[in-house]
Amino acid sequence: MHVDDRLATVLGARVESIVARRIQYRQLLDLVGTSPAASRTDNLDSAFVRLAELARELAPEDRARALGEPGVRLRNPRLVADLAADAPPVALAAIRAARLDDAQWLDLIPALPLFARGLLRHRRDLGHEVLDRLERLGIGDRGLPLVEGAQATATETQPAPPVQAVAAPLEPAPEPVAKPAPPPAPTPVAATVHSLPPAGDGIGALVRRIEAFRRSRQGAAPPRAANDAPQLPLGEREIDLSPLTVFAFATDPDGRIAWTDAPVPGMLVGLAIAQAETAGPGESMAETLRRRLPLRHRKVTLAGAAAIAGEWLIEAMPDFDEAARFAGYLGRCRRPAVQAAGATTTEADRMRQVLHELKTPVNAIQGFAEVIQQQLFGPTPHEYRALAAGIAGDAARLLAGFDELDRWARLDAGVLEPEPGACDFAMVVAGLVHQLEGYTAGRSSGFTLEADPGELRVALAPAEGERLAWRLLASCAGFARPGEILALALRREAGRICLTAVLPEALGAITAPADAPTAATAQAISAGIFGTAFTFRLLAAEARRAGGQLAFAGGTARLELPEAKPAEAAPAHPAPEPITHARS
Repeated sequence: MHVDDRLATVLGARVESIVARRIQYRQLLDLVGTSPAASRTDNLDSAFVRLAELARELAPEDRARALGEPGVRLRNPRLVADLAADAPPVALAAIRAARLDDAQWLDLIPALPLFARGLLRHRRDLGHEVLDRLERLGIGDRGLPLVEGAQATATETQPAPPVQAVAAPLEPAPEPVAKPAPPPAPTPVAATVHSLPPAGDGIGALVRRIEAFRRSRQGAAPPRAANDAPQLPLGEREIDLSPLTVFAFATDPDGRIAWTDAPVPGMLVGLAIAQAETAGPGESMAETLRRRLPLRHRKVTLAGAAAIAGEWLIEAMPDFDEAARFAGYLGRCRRPAVQAAGATTTEADRMRQVLHELKTPVNAIQGFAEVIQQQLFGPTPHEYRALAAGIAGDAARLLAGFDELDRWARLDAGVLEPEPGACDFAMVVAGLVHQLEGYTAGRSSGFTLEADPGELRVALAPAEGERLAWRLLASCAGFARPGEILALALRREAGRICLTAVLPEALGAITAPADAPTAATAQAISAGIFGTAFTFRLLAAEARRAGGQLAFAGGTARLELPEAKPAEAAPAHPAPEPITHARS
């Protein structure tokens, strides 16, 4: 029997930072959002309370961003109702992410705020009964609030004041209300006037205010572009029209933006992203949209107000509803990074960015596994502890592999310098040979080591020298067959310290790092998780960066490193005896 204690685990987690609160909010959204609609448990009630607490601690933009992430599943009507009553960005994201059936929508609509019903009206997956219910409730586009002059007239001409309609949910009318055909697309000012009640005095007062606003604008400065979204002097807050650098968006199935978290959504909603694509090689964006493929690093050029005009990079993924119907794209636009003069983005730079993104979830997985394995939150069954220990070990190996890739990328980009210092390379190699005895002794294999007398100091810090020697010796030990003894020789030659190693028979034919074969079976010992070829390539890059080289010829590997200068070679401990014929 398995007990699902995920909700209790998330509720019991320590959240002392803003990042931890965002993570807990996202986890609770997933767990509560996928819980059955009729479920009522203490943990579930506690989760709703905690979500309300986090809503007071996190900004609406952070909560809306969490709801807009791919993979969010909102199938719990109770949670959808709570989120729909939240701030407008949160409500918009919740209505967009909700996955309810028609029966659940019909039960939920009377409890939704008025603006949330208006958002719901734009979904394309609603059944006829849901649309009829919204139509009976009279859900339409919102207009401007009434002005003082129109208040009395509106009260005389309408049975219920609009203020009451906003304060409480509307109840279904007995009969559907017939609506006149909509007029041709009006200008912003005309649309605002059209949305107000047909009250003569109120309309007159509003028109006078609009004319005064126009006269003041004409006298102060030239008019701005229509899509700069000018604000009428009606007491609204000012909108920041500074240039955007990033915004999230969602499209309809036709590829037009239907939602955005930008502070000026009117500039973006309705834009067809395929028509804004910058010409470039490869498949067109229209063809990519038609095939429902992800959009990765696609360039677009937006025209319009200064806040959105210019070049953008789009990253987006297709979105499907529960019936596997295409619902549009969810994505993000950002400005291209401005590079310094002469700077270029290389494959190594992009690899380092990818590795940084990969390390974050692996670190989190490792941390949670260690919490379970060490029983920090309470007693845990031994079976779970064993599984957690295995997961923690796998995560550690992955992180070690990521570090190797990151090191290779930085070496390739020329931004990694070896740690300065000096070490006796003979002592380093002898120590590793002794360390490998635990593996080689049981197989009657190992190494013999001959070294010139005295200290053989290289211009590398001890950790750097040990890393280079380990890659070579561990790779050879892993491929050596039982009973195979490999000869090592350390020599001083013309200002260089040279380590020559006879390669095992399985590696004897290689002439370059890329020629190294892949082990047929998992090895008990290896120098890296990406195979011997990558290990030798990394070793060669490290040797070059240190001023040396790695070469293969005649079944041997030769690692050359620069000898430490006398100023660097001050001994940190007494010089050892000459090493001859050491064997493991």
